[in-house]
Amino acid sequence: MSLIQVINPNTSLAMTETMGAAARAVAAPGTEILAVCPTHGVESIEGHFDEAIAAIGVLEQVKRGKAQGVSGHIIACFGDPGLLAARELASGPVIGIAEAAMHTATLVATRFSIVTTLPRTLVIARHLLQQYGFTHHCAALHAIDLPVLALEDGSGVAQEKVRQRCMQAKREDGSGAIVLGCGGMATLAQDLTKELGMPVIDGVSAAVKMVESLVALGFGTSKHGDLDYPLEKPLSGAFQHLN
Repeated sequence: MSLIQVINPNTSLAMTETMGAAARAVAAPGTEILAVCPTHGVESIEGHFDEAIAAIGVLEQVKRGKAQGVSGHIIACFGDPGLLAARELASGPVIGIAEAAMHTATLVATRFSIVTTLPRTLVIARHLLQQYGFTHHCAALHAIDLPVLALEDGSGVAQEKVRQRCMQAKREDGSGAIVLGCGGMATLAQDLTKELGMPVIDGVSAAVKMVESLVALGFGTSKHGDLDYPLEKPLSGAFQHLN
């Protein structure tokens, strides 16, 4: 049996449950999903400042997950905050949902579009496209111009805006797939895939299957090179618990 930790880097319990449900929907028999979030930090991640704070919560959860014997970790925020630091700390695989979604999109289409929340986060997606080598695969980026927590307010407005933006991307971008650029959109992917007749990719689900595959292959995070465990040195003040 595999135990996969899905880390929501923000403090929203509702969003954590949304992403946990999406992960469980695709998990193989014998895979258990542990969906968690930090108890302190920011309730939504919508900029560089938020990501910097959230990265510490990610590392705390990775450390706890290791102590619980998880097989691998998923960072369930589209900015993939703290990804490389988490890989240093972890022994099992660590996958970010933006990374997972982009990789998956390139396996099923030559070009993809991204639909995310606030326009200010588009630059973060562009940075990740460059970092992961997918800039030339991305045809366009779209924002619904609503905050992340609008996906959890129960009105359905944000979900309808996501739907409309995905339809626009299909009409205008020449893309073969659409990547949903927020973990809070995780449960929308299957219905949108059916409605649009093209792959609409949720990074949470994609990351679950990637972690399962890596675990089945017997691969953890390489400890040869820069992703070796952090150098042992004392941490002081608020960071002592990460020692």
